[in-house]
Amino acid sequence: MPSLSLVGKVAIVTGSSRGIGKGIARIFAGAGAEVVVCSRNLDGKLESAADEIRKLGKRSLAVKADVTRQADIDNLVKKTMDEFGAIDILVNNAGTAVRTPVFEHSEEDWDRVVDTNLKSYFLCSRAVGRVMMEQKRGNIINISSMRGIVAAPGRVSYTVSKAGVLMLTRVLALEFASYNIRVNTIAPGWVRTELTEHQWKDPKICSEINATIPMDRWASVDEMATVALFLASELSSYVTGQTLVVDGGISAA
Repeated sequence: MPSLSLVGKVAIVTGSSRGIGKGIARIFAGAGAEVVVCSRNLDGKLESAADEIRKLGKRSLAVKADVTRQADIDNLVKKTMDEFGAIDILVNNAGTAVRTPVFEHSEEDWDRVVDTNLKSYFLCSRAVGRVMMEQKRGNIINISSMRGIVAAPGRVSYTVSKAGVLMLTRVLALEFASYNIRVNTIAPGWVRTELTEHQWKDPKICSEINATIPMDRWASVDEMATVALFLASELSSYVTGQTLVVDGGISAA
């Protein structure tokens, strides 16, 4: 019977020093995967994420990588292959945001957000995809956002980049399907993370946001990570090119 087990699998999770990425890395390790964690900075947070995985009895590798740079991505892939000999799962999770009206939004900020949220997903998927094609198996999970579906003012580069991830997923799914590689997207809504702490810990702001969520609450990191586990497992073996919106009903309204 198909299961959620990832025993024998090797996963790379980008942007995994904190938040959703760290949660996914931890859930994957709990399901039996060896996990490579990476972020732009090789600091205590990234090493802590790797240590949490090791405490679960699985091997982990912490790699410094700016995933907007091809050379860093190539190094990430090489280190993973040298250590583990395969890459079964890639989670593209690195992200950033700028909240600025269009006429105040600088070109530099546009490039930084789009490069991180969209270009890096293309570059990582292409680099890891070559390995997966040779293996004749693989699974790519892209982390987008409900803001790729539901527009909001003051977030032009973020919403456009996240919308781009949805189409990138569909194109990659079609190109990679014959190699037994699945590609899917998760589009989270409001999630309690370190980056959103200033919002969900403020009673007034939190209440205003809850009023826009049909389920009247924020999601936990684990509620995103378990969806990623489903997509990474054999339980979703015939699912590709899809976006799972996990937003408490916002996009259904």
